[in-house]
Amino acid sequence: MIIPRTIRKLKDKMDHKQGPYAHLFEPYKGDEVVSLDCETTSLDVSGAEILSIGAVKIRGKKLLTSERLDIKLKPPKTLTGDSIVVHKLRATDLEGGIELEDALQQVLAFVGNRPILGYYVNYDIRMLDKFIRPIYGFGLPNKAIELSHVYHDIIKWRSVGGNIDLRFDTISKQLDIPMLERHTALGDAITVALMYVRLTHGSPPEVAC
Repeated sequence: MIIPRTIRKLKDKMDHKQGPYAHLFEPYKGDEVVSLDCETTSLDVSGAEILSIGAVKIRGKKLLTSERLDIKLKPPKTLTGDSIVVHKLRATDLEGGIELEDALQQVLAFVGNRPILGYYVNYDIRMLDKFIRPIYGFGLPNKAIELSHVYHDIIKWRSVGGNIDLRFDTISKQLDIPMLERHTALGDAITVALMYVRLTHGSPPEVAC
């Protein structure tokens, strides 16, 4: 039986309310958001492995590039020619990578109970949960912010009756935000962070017809 995420989060909170990670389940009251991205061997969560994790903090309308994660993991056995087409990472690119459990500890410490921002952010959260839950006994309880939803909600009034192109490259172009190191975890996390700040603190973008 599939347990709805809301119910599972409540159960996790009860199970861990006295543990070392109890703070993760407390409501967040600050003004920071963490933009996060994972590069993986596949787009299928059930069989994918994490190759790298990038994250950067946003405080209000400031991007805190000095507070970031740029984690490379040890290359898994599933790193093949077919998977390299997806993420553009080779085994040599992951030289010096760390163990997955060490990476997860860094993610939990860095993110805390802040909202997690991303492009297809639920995929990244599901990938992390896939490995966090067996080790720690819970999944990430953080609020998720989907960049494409933020973009859609802000510009939908400019596209009445028309389709809104929610592709990453298109959003970046419409917001006049350069794509930094595309298909690297940290590069994508920073690009998403810049787009989010532009959407939430800048003037509404023009939409090409």
